[in-house]
Amino acid sequence: MTELVATEAGQARITWRRARDARMVLAVSHGAGGGVEAGDLQALAEALPRHGVTVALVEQPWRVAGRKVAPAPKTLDAGWRGIWPTVSRQGLPVISGGRSAGARVACRTAGELGAAAVLALSFPLHPPGRPERSRVEELASVTVPLLVVQGANDPFGRPEEFPAELRPAAVVPHADHGLAVPERAPLTRSDALDLVTAAVTAWTATLL
Repeated sequence: MTELVATEAGQARITWRRARDARMVLAVSHGAGGGVEAGDLQALAEALPRHGVTVALVEQPWRVAGRKVAPAPKTLDAGWRGIWPTVSRQGLPVISGGRSAGARVACRTAGELGAAAVLALSFPLHPPGRPERSRVEELASVTVPLLVVQGANDPFGRPEEFPAELRPAAVVPHADHGLAVPERAPLTRSDALDLVTAAVTAWTATLL
């Protein structure tokens, strides 16, 4: 089921993949360079409902409006705040999640929205080649359970670049920022996505 939700930033769109006996909701959004069709988001939407987690794939208003460039962080945060009453209306714990820029939004807003946990896929620790422009404070601000899933070769932040206390708990070998792996890698794209879904599924089982 898909529904449009009015926010201060415009209309967002939520695509629901519901669990039969849901115990929690994962609200997860895309990055600045793509939408909810991203492979990792679609894999989670397929896998998690079988484990009692309803997935809400959230498209930010700028994507719904057909714009090509993401707006400023404060506008992304406003869009995320706007969808929160809808994703939390069932009264279930809500995991705030996203990939890349969406992960930053989830981290920045988790406290004020009362998120039960935060899932950060491909967290952009810094712009490529600019490690001095670290965004680690956004991760460090999260006070609820946090899972970071990172590609081993992500130019926006390799796992070893994260502080020890915030190092990604799930690492996809050989993967880039899109969690894609090169053809010469000893694992396939499907293998990489299986690692992501297995890690997130196991983590959600620890939250209740």
